[in-house]
Formats: sequence, structure tokens, C-alpha cells
Amino acid sequence: MSLTDALLPELDHELAVTRKLLERVPEDRVEWKPHDKSFSLGQLVAHISNLPRWGQLTLEQPGLDLADQTSPAVLTSRKEALVRFDESARVFRAALVGRTDAELMAPWTLKQKGAAIFTMPKAAVLRSFVINHLIHHRGQLSVYLRLLDVPLPSIYGPSADEKPF
Repeated sequence: MSLTDALLPELDHELAVTRKLLERVPEDRVEWKPHDKSFSLGQLVAHISNLPRWGQLTLEQPGLDLADQTSPAVLTSRKEALVRFDESARVFRAALVGRTDAELMAPWTLKQKGAAIFTMPKAAVLRSFVINHLIHHRGQLSVYLRLLDVPLPSIYGPSADEKPF
């Protein structure tokens, strides 16, 4: 089995679960923060909606310098967030399909102002810097939603709000 064939089912599952959470974001609470140092709900949703595009960047470039990146605009509507997320997910998945193991084992470097933070094979970057990063922020989103008393969907099994049977 190729690395791509191993990554695609995981990616598809995590994207679908993330979308279910984004579908529940209350539009009237985008400015809300659980703490002064936290992202606002709108900032968190914007970041989550853009994260899959980092998969495309990883596959199509030898690295990324964070100094060249800008923060995504805060999203103020659920529809806008879902459209951005769906497009971001689509381009990531399309960039991954058909990649060879050799392409996925090519080195990729994350930099800050030209200084290397890490270099790893692209496959490892996709799992850690993209997919696991998405899961991390999705976990934050689930806590935000719980604190806002929004019912949570099943993620890896039944939630307290949705029982599968």
C-alpha cells in the first residue's frame, strides 16, 4: 500500500468530522473568547477553515516561511466558513491523490524569518503539521462549542449529545 493510500482514509475521516463541528458554529458568537489570551470563536473557525490548504502547500512546495503568512480574515457566517473549509479540503485532497511515496518522503522545511524550525519528510508534515494540527484546533472548537452550550456531534464515538443508536 502506498503512503497516499494510507493517508487518504484518515484525511477523509478527519475532514468530515471537522466539517460536522463547523456546521454547528453559532454565528452570533464569533467574537466570543473563553479567555483573554484565546482566539475568538471567529478567529479559531477561520484558522480551522484554512488549515487543510496547508496540506496543498506542503505537497507543492519545499517549505514554508511563517513570516510570509498572514492571518486569515475572521469569518462571520457559518456558510462562509463551510465554503472556505470545503475548498481548502478539496485542494488538499486533490493535491494528495496520485502522489508517489518518493514525493511524500521528500524533505519539507518550516521556517521563521529564514531560520529553519524543522525539516521532515512531507508525509510526516502532513500527519503532524497539517492533520494533527487540524485535530488539535478541532478539539479546541469542541470545547468552545460545549462552553456555548452547543450540542456536539459524534467525533470518534458517541458524544453526550448524540447517541448513535
